Amino acid sequence: MSKPYNILFLCTGNSARSILAEAITNQLGRERFRGYSAGSQPAGRINPGALELLTSIGFPTEGLRSKSWDEFTGQDAVEMDFIITLCDRAAGEPCPTWPGHPITAHWSVPDPANVSGTPEHVHKAFQLALQVLQSRIGLLQALRLEALDHLATETRLAQIGQSTPDA
Repeated sequence: MSKPYNILFLCTGNSARSILAEAITNQLGRERFRGYSAGSQPAGRINPGALELLTSIGFPTEGLRSKSWDEFTGQDAVEMDFIITLCDRAAGEPCPTWPGHPITAHWSVPDPANVSGTPEHVHKAFQLALQVLQSRIGLLQALRLEALDHLATETRLAQIGQSTPDA
């Protein structure tokens, strides 16, 4: 088997959605995919709702942390194959130049960290984000990437970003 595909998930704060995506990718990606996450303006902490949800479904949380996207831009940075923005704000920000010229896509996912209300309401928002991300990451993992050229892969990633999980 060849090296795993590296995916960097970006949000502004890197505290909820991108953390969930990193954990999902690393749990379900097996040896084929490796997930990372970062933010343009990292919160410096993971949202407790994200940690609680990941723990409740048995996904490992050790090693997860809120960090700047600057960690992935230097000469010694892990080279990414894909950069996927998950929040509209991060998608609109000027991004750094990424080593290796990875394929980029935007997968808008509502921010569960911005939901207020009862604990049940907030938990449902995190569950919905998790469901959307699991569905999209599953679609990505099902692609035969080795059979696609750069443009076709970019097109498929954009299409996955428009998908919604079956209710």
